[in-house]
Amino acid sequence: MASPESSVDVVVTGRPSAVGDFQVRRSIPSAQRRRVGPFVFLDHMGPVDLAPGTGMDVLPHPHIGLATVTYLFDGEILHRDSLGTEQLILPGDVNWMTAGRGIVHSERTPTELRRRGGRAHGLQSWVALPLSHEETEPRFHHHPSGSLPVKEMPGVLLRVIAGTAYGLESPVRVFSGTLFVDARLDAGAELTVDDTHAERAAYVVEGEVDLGGTPGSPGQLVVLRTGAPATMRARTAAKVALIGGAPLDGQRHVWWNFVSSSRERIERAKADWRERRFPPVPGDDLEFVPLPEK
Repeated sequence: MASPESSVDVVVTGRPSAVGDFQVRRSIPSAQRRRVGPFVFLDHMGPVDLAPGTGMDVLPHPHIGLATVTYLFDGEILHRDSLGTEQLILPGDVNWMTAGRGIVHSERTPTELRRRGGRAHGLQSWVALPLSHEETEPRFHHHPSGSLPVKEMPGVLLRVIAGTAYGLESPVRVFSGTLFVDARLDAGAELTVDDTHAERAAYVVEGEVDLGGTPGSPGQLVVLRTGAPATMRARTAAKVALIGGAPLDGQRHVWWNFVSSSRERIERAKADWRERRFPPVPGDDLEFVPLPEK
């Protein structure tokens, strides 16, 4: 924990985890922090150089009660889902998939990139839906990089991925107050962290930063105290994701890929996946991730 006078509440170091045969660093949920604003899950994949003939294969799997957000720094991913969507995501794009009452999707390295090899690097996050939208109809929206608002300041480039920040608003439809920003800082540059959201954190993707007197290194999530002003200074050139937003409107249970305010609803989703009652993914319906034993 940080000192009482610090603007920092806690620093979470992402732990290694496996998504299929692909290694990631997971900082939410963790023992120190279960969520920040509506964000209940944050994975950092890569950076990793994929040899020719290899790639990422996240097999079809289900979700309820959340929206998934895929954001790439390098590489390409082909998204397919049970709505019939087939969408290539490129660096700087946003794939926002609202699971609501239930959806199934897969994410794989596309054929051409798999053939030639290449780099994979990005963030995968889950945003819990408010109570009034937990059972909404599933939807998928793709937003190309050029559609996202950008702000430049001395030594700083900001891209608002979702929600609002620094007087800008992303075109991505969100269901509650959301902070999600891609911040690039030159060495020595300073950035005051947006203070319009109650809960805020900075995930260090690359480089070294100092946030309110607390150092942050790649793979660390620096969570700020509510209402505390904070300035981030880049010790080196740095890439940081700012996340957060309004606190959730009540408790959320997270089990595997399911998020809900109701344990009974999660049990029903488990039974539905076990009995294959979720809809299939057109074009990718020969494989699936089985329900975990625990």
